[in-house]
Amino acid sequence: MNIKKIAQQDDIPSKLKSTPVEALILFQNFAAPHKEYTSAQLLIGMCMDNRKQLKIPENFAYIIRTGGANLRYSEFKVSYAIAVGKVDYIVLIAHDNCGMVNLASKMQLFVKGLDRLENWDEEKAKDHFFNYAPIYEIDNETEFVLAESKRLADKYKGVTVVPLYYTLDDNKLSLIEE
Repeated sequence: MNIKKIAQQDDIPSKLKSTPVEALILFQNFAAPHKEYTSAQLLIGMCMDNRKQLKIPENFAYIIRTGGANLRYSEFKVSYAIAVGKVDYIVLIAHDNCGMVNLASKMQLFVKGLDRLENWDEEKAKDHFFNYAPIYEIDNETEFVLAESKRLADKYKGVTVVPLYYTLDDNKLSLIEE
């Protein structure tokens, strides 16, 4: 697996030229002028992390934000964007320093954070963590998004699914390649 930086427009693969994926990269990495859109051009699945902001125009994309860009539990929403919204492109965006990696190391912080609320106690918070952390934890951001991209491409034949990588230091998108 390889993360391919997109430092100049020529770095965008020809198979993505003139697609909504290219437009997304141009908006994010090169501050391309925004156009007006009346309907979504693609679906973006990305982490809920508050440190990531996309520079896209209004109406350009459906966006589903979940921990680790994990769309396994959002498939109805994905299907809706494809069926009703008529999108033919999906991008899944991983990022560096994802909080869904190594969740076990965050267990005490998680428990303390919920225990401070009046309707939670330590035991209830621990049970909550141990019931859900295994479902949402990912081992590696890029490997997960690559696998999730393949899964979605198999499920929705005819839809192009592209795994991307967001670097927090420069807010740029890169390609994830096998």
